[in-house]
Formats: sequence, structure tokens, C-alpha cells
Amino acid sequence: MSILTGLHFLLTYKCLSDCDHCFVYSGPHAEGTFTLAQVRQALDQAQRLGTIARVFFEGGAPFVYYALLLEAVREARARGFEVGIVSNAYFATAAEDARAALAPLLAAGLSDITLSEDELHFGDVRETPARHALAAAAALGLAADTLPTAMPCVRMAPRADGTPGEPEVAGDVMFRGRAAEKLTQGLPRRPWESFAECPHEDLAEPGRVHLDAYGNVHLCQGLLMGNIWQTPLEVMVPAYAPQAHPIVGPLLRGGPAGLIRTYDLAHEEGYVDACHACYMARRALLDRFPVELAPRQVYGLA
Repeated sequence: MSILTGLHFLLTYKCLSDCDHCFVYSGPHAEGTFTLAQVRQALDQAQRLGTIARVFFEGGAPFVYYALLLEAVREARARGFEVGIVSNAYFATAAEDARAALAPLLAAGLSDITLSEDELHFGDVRETPARHALAAAAALGLAADTLPTAMPCVRMAPRADGTPGEPEVAGDVMFRGRAAEKLTQGLPRRPWESFAECPHEDLAEPGRVHLDAYGNVHLCQGLLMGNIWQTPLEVMVPAYAPQAHPIVGPLLRGGPAGLIRTYDLAHEEGYVDACHACYMARRALLDRFPVELAPRQVYGLA
């Protein structure tokens, strides 16, 4: 049985930016934002589950709905959870402004904040919003860290003797969501059969899941365990049977290549990485498994 210790709220899919590497196709026109009542209901379910220790609020851009974010932090802390935020730091136009935003959150019970600090968000800018936010957090005594993501590039993998080997993709982007559409062109690919496992998610015994306002419980963005508005967490999690899941089962048995084989999917001869292969296979299965693969907007569809 899965023991969930982390619950990550996708507080909203809305974001002021539509970054090319975004897993969930966030942007200015993205729908799907929690109400405070929904946050409370979800936190109550997490409390009844009895294993959740940490709650995170992210997006999208959670600071777009600052009043909601502030109350959500307060509600989570009141239930005894450690509370974190993941943000692109757009709110930190200066250190003083960042302190004004972070101080009430710290008072409400925020434990820490993780900030995007990379060229994909800010370009080649020395004084980034993330740096302002880091300075403000330090002044307030709030634990803070950065989440760097490098632009994909091609490098020659060195052989054992030190000479250049085959080209490989460098950078920290995982090619799912918008990245699968925007950032794969021109990158070297590996044969589809080589992707025989999921290297990033523990689908058999997940330790954390993401939750959106539609009630979707994401094992990976767009791959669902279930829906909390239909089945509460305290019922869903003990009943989770990964091998019987129509998408998770094939992934556990053979990775993205196994998923392609199981459903005899049309496929490209090669993909940039396992996420790319898995994402494209899942996208091809959306109409067949609309309950397990949702919402469609994280696949770039209305």
C-alpha cells in the first residue's frame, strides 16, 4: 500500500507566463483554481488519511491568488502540516516587495519556499525576482531554496578513454507537457524500445501526489490515481492497485515502451527521453482512458 507523506496542491493552473518547459501547460488563460472551501475539504481528507506530513502550494503561479494562498497556508498549518510553497517568484520585483509578500505567509505558518531561478523563467538577467525573494527570505529567517532548470542543449558524452562519444541531451528539462511540443526539435533521440522504465516517479509506492482544483490526484502530471471529489483520499489511497491501473501497470512492467506495446500505439522511432515517450503515448490514449488521463489541458488540449 502506498504511504503518502506529501500533498502538492496545484493551487491554480493560471500563470502570468507560458513557459516552454511547463509540465502542465500553465498560462494566463489556463482554467482550474481552488476555492478556499475546496482547499479546506482537501486538507480535511489529508488529515483523515493520517500519513501526510507536508503540504505544498504551487501551480501555475500560486501568488496570482495571494489571498487564497495566504489562507491556504494558515489552514494547512492549523491542521499540523508543514507547509511549503513552490513559486516562479514573479512577485519579487524588489527585496522590499518580496518581504511584504513573504512576511504574512511566514506568520501564517509557512515553513519554506522553493523558487525558480533559471534562464527558462527569466532569461539572462542578473537581478532576477528569485534573487530578491531569496534575500527577503533570508532577512525574515524563512528557509528558502532554488529550483534551477537549464535550457536543453546537446553535448558529446565522453567515452571511458576521455574521447567524445555519442551526442546526448544536457539540461534539467523533462520533456512532458509543453516541453514535449516546444523543446524537442533538433535534439538527439534514442530508440523507443530503450525506454523500459520510468526514471522519475515511484508509481508503485508514490510518496507524494499533486492535486488540482478539479479533484484530480496526479501520480505524474496528467496521470491520475483518482479524483477526491468522487473518492476521498482516505478511501482512494489504500485501494490503489498500481498493477491493475490501465496506464501505471504497463509502465511498471515495461516503462514507456511497455505502454506503447500494450496498446499497439503508433509511435516515432525515437524520443528525447523517457518522459517524452511516455507523454506522447499517454496523449494518444486520452480518448480511451479519460478517467485515468486528465485533465486534457495538461496535454495541450481544451
